[in-house]
Amino acid sequence: MKVTIDPDADAVYMRLSDTRIHDSEEVKPGVILDYDDQNNLIGIELLRVSERVPQASLKSVLIESA
Repeated sequence: MKVTIDPDADAVYMRLSDTRIHDSEEVKPGVILDYDDQNNLIGIELLRVSERVPQASLKSVLIESA
């Protein structure tokens, strides 16, 4: 998984797979899901992230595994 934070675009993108994007769907305003040609979720984009997440939380990413 790759997480990209773009402060200029005020967006966060979580790429779950390197598979080619076939389709995208905005499921809520500013929340976009990307799918491959098998309809598997491969990416999640959050726009206007500064309105959704405290600024301090964007300085680091914590990944926990069960």
